Amino acid sequence: MSGTILVTGGTGTLGQVVVRLLVADGHRVRVLSRRPRPADASPANLGQADWAVGDLRKGRGLGAAVAGATAIVHCATGRGDARAAANLIEEARLERPHLVYISIVGIDRVPLGYYKSKLEAERRIETSGLPWTILRATQFHQLIVRGCEALAAMPALPVPARTPIQPIDAAEVAERLAGLAAGPAAGRVPDMGGPEIRPVADLVRSYLRARGRRRPVLPVLLPGAAFAGLRQGSLVTPDHAVGRATFGQFLAGRFAAGA
Repeated sequence: MSGTILVTGGTGTLGQVVVRLLVADGHRVRVLSRRPRPADASPANLGQADWAVGDLRKGRGLGAAVAGATAIVHCATGRGDARAAANLIEEARLERPHLVYISIVGIDRVPLGYYKSKLEAERRIETSGLPWTILRATQFHQLIVRGCEALAAMPALPVPARTPIQPIDAAEVAERLAGLAAGPAAGRVPDMGGPEIRPVADLVRSYLRARGRRRPVLPVLLPGAAFAGLRQGSLVTPDHAVGRATFGQFLAGRFAAGA
């Protein structure tokens, strides 16, 4: 593929794997980050990628980042996703790159502010006039572990009751994104879900066992439309259970002796 592939959020859980895969496949890759290239960006991780410093939400430094880009993998996320997408689209209009966006399963069914912003970002991309591809995925193993680690500092771990989720390895989603970026625009592609659907409480208990910790897990029936949507299975996609690694397998690899 000629030209450069820009990866926003290229230092994050998902983005850095996308960068490594694209570089390994021989693509010219540029990372957009709010911070300068880290000192430990060796050839083994981000060292073979170009670097651009910019702020998506403030619209700063984006011109240099998108210059010469034939594709953009938009992995950056957080507060202000809709504004970030709008700024990126505006700066990319001249180059007209293929814009690949990673989104979340269920954002149109759960009334959370973060999900509403992601959904608005999708709509802005779809109406941008740019060639686009949108992939929705379920929650990453890595982010579930991060949440468990925060909860584990408490004497008891409160979790949403009767809430099924379908975790997937971020590396598997990165493989799909890298393949999409190297191909033509495909519109909304099939969702990606993990290989199994389990209650949140069950996943938290699995984490505690893997870490050799003992804490009571307290499923709590939380009020509100958002949590009702979660209990109804809005975050799962059973017809697209394409992930390979289960959460248990991920934990075994993550917390193996010496890991």
